[in-house]
Amino acid sequence: MDLNLFGVRSPGVLVPVFGTDPVRGEWRHCAFVPDPLSDRSPDLEPRTYLAVANARAALAALDSTARRLPNPRLLRQPSLRTEAQSTSALEGTYAPLAKVLTADEERPENADLREVLNYAVMANQAFAWIEAGHGLTVGLLGDLQRTLVLGTRSEALATGVRQGQVVVGRRSEASPDEPAVHAARFVPSPGGLDLTARLRDLLDWMSTPRRDLVDPVVAAALAHYQFETLHPFSDGNGRIGRLLVVVYLLKLDVLGEPTLTVSPWFEARRDEYYDRLFAVSTDGDWDSFVRFFAAGLEASAVSTRTQMLALVDVQAQLHEQVRSSALRADTAHALVDYAVGHTSFTVKAVERTLEVSYARANNLVEQLIALGILAPLGSGRHRRRFTAPAVLQVLAGDLS
Repeated sequence: MDLNLFGVRSPGVLVPVFGTDPVRGEWRHCAFVPDPLSDRSPDLEPRTYLAVANARAALAALDSTARRLPNPRLLRQPSLRTEAQSTSALEGTYAPLAKVLTADEERPENADLREVLNYAVMANQAFAWIEAGHGLTVGLLGDLQRTLVLGTRSEALATGVRQGQVVVGRRSEASPDEPAVHAARFVPSPGGLDLTARLRDLLDWMSTPRRDLVDPVVAAALAHYQFETLHPFSDGNGRIGRLLVVVYLLKLDVLGEPTLTVSPWFEARRDEYYDRLFAVSTDGDWDSFVRFFAAGLEASAVSTRTQMLALVDVQAQLHEQVRSSALRADTAHALVDYAVGHTSFTVKAVERTLEVSYARANNLVEQLIALGILAPLGSGRHRRRFTAPAVLQVLAGDLS
């Protein structure tokens, strides 16, 4: 990390760290420890306040649309899988969106897909915790991190708040001979009890009402910066940090249903995203980061709402196909709703959800296939999976 980049406006301190590189021997350097967040908003330019206001309006429109739906939770899982794919791609774990949307969550075909799907499980765990009225705790975040890395190459790193030092990225101008800590783009807070205390302070800050002092969008930006800068875990910080954006907006009642997908926008601008975070640490440039963050929330809310309305239109069209057919059973319409909310499924899942016999579930699936509403995935005879192609097209475009 280039220590010369940290100026007098930096909202934190550089602290000495040292250790031993297995190849290059002992090293000494500094890590950046951010100051605790203030109870007041940072000074922002008028154009940044406008960006914040636009984000609030877009989030309100998204939430209003979700609340008007007969069953807004129906669209949660498709949104989560889309978010899982993008947030994992930001961290270097890539799986094609079509694969993510149609994957068997119980038997993913490779480790990367398992890692992506774990995000959706983790997110549901977090949403259930908040919806049950519980507060944000260090223990909760540790549980989320364990869920995220379960069954992946990083499973051994599920140790709670880290005790050791980690580094983030690598400077393009760094010499190949430099120890990793010197060559790193950023060196976050040292691990241990102090890091745990600072993470707890952040969660306490997020749990303290201050709407009269800090706009919720600004508060979400500040909290996101603080979490990413503390970098409290040995793996998964980026994905957990972006999930916390949605969790925090849910906790602040800005969102009533956590369908917001933020990572596609940030993934498309990953270099600027990392630059804006780093500029806060080096120069205290809160204004540029908050404006960038607010623009991301606005665009993400607009995109999510557009996709939500498109899914509702598809749902209505599929119901009309059923009504125009010889099928009269209510279970056929229930299967349409299930297919909209679950981008791939088995007959056993239909049997369990619709509470019908296996034979009846299988017959319903076959009938909707005949109508062109459903289609089989793959050609295997065991654990056959099905999908609604019109739903996949809304979520991921033409998958043919």
